[in-house]
Amino acid sequence: MTPPRILIVGGGTGGHIIPALAVARELVACAQADILFLGTSRGLESRMVPDAGFPLRLITAGPLNQVSLATRLRTAIRLPVALLDSIRILRDFRAQAVLGVGGYASGPGMAAALLRGVPTLAFEPNAVPGLTNRLVGRFVSAAAVNFPPAARWFRNAQVTGIPVRPEFFSIPSLSEAQPLHLLIFGGSQGARILNTLLPPLIPDLLREFPALTVLHQAGARHAETTQTAYAEACSAAGIPAGRWRVEPFLDNMADCFARAHLVLARSGASTVAELAAAGRPALLVPFAAAADNHQQRNAEVMEQADAATMLTEEQLQQQPTLLLGTLQRLLTDPVRLATMGNAARTLAHPRAASEIAEQLLALARGR
Repeated sequence: MTPPRILIVGGGTGGHIIPALAVARELVACAQADILFLGTSRGLESRMVPDAGFPLRLITAGPLNQVSLATRLRTAIRLPVALLDSIRILRDFRAQAVLGVGGYASGPGMAAALLRGVPTLAFEPNAVPGLTNRLVGRFVSAAAVNFPPAARWFRNAQVTGIPVRPEFFSIPSLSEAQPLHLLIFGGSQGARILNTLLPPLIPDLLREFPALTVLHQAGARHAETTQTAYAEACSAAGIPAGRWRVEPFLDNMADCFARAHLVLARSGASTVAELAAAGRPALLVPFAAAADNHQQRNAEVMEQADAATMLTEEQLQQQPTLLLGTLQRLLTDPVRLATMGNAARTLAHPRAASEIAEQLLALARGR
């Protein structure tokens, strides 16, 4: 049987690319599929896809949502060229199915597939779809979504979850015997509000919980200033440096999750999926400027499932002490933390990559 030819379009952030690469690897493993990625030079795909060993073609595409009028006009002017380039790449590759993962290249790539009658599968990791998926949702052949509320935007939607690295699923449940540990994770770029609010609060938290340690991922741009703020606050309070650590980036996220009794984090789709896979309770602070407020919608779904507690940026700006009080309340209640962790694990989807691959293969083979 001839290997299926699958085009994967989109990218931009790790939240788009990491799941796409997981699906690509699954397609190669189970069907020896021929894979081609379509992206832009400004997204992480320009580095991550070649590093993973997959071919990548580039088009010029930009944002349309939540940007200035001038940016929207520039993007609109370039769209016809991006669409024609996508059609040519699609034709030359002879794709049998197209997976759209969101991001700048996803719009032209999915539009090209729809115009040429190539079967399409939209992947939507958030509770509220992004602009591209909202536009193409009713026209695609099928969809793979992470949250059930997103299914209403698509034809033939299946709740598959988000592909997550296998090591997250092997993390054992919380143990009270483990030393109490708080992981603060602001995403790959860090979270300015967490970097600003946490250093003055940490001494009070460490005094109240003598066995507590803290690991704070601050992002490369803000790690030095966050480290200095921690050092000054903790030194003034007589807290030894060994009880806290600030890092620009964390490579071993599964290990970091495994040690954490509580995770304070943003609520991007990949972070939420990793929390579910690891079965870890979370205090979520959605990024207020996220497109279509999707991070708050993600956090609301987790909170409704009793897997997390949510505080908005507006709440924290109005009541800075609210963050300390919420952390204290959660860390003093191990039963509550365990219940939240168990609830989070019920939202996990260990077969996400294989289920999305199966959908694509069925489309490519005309089933």
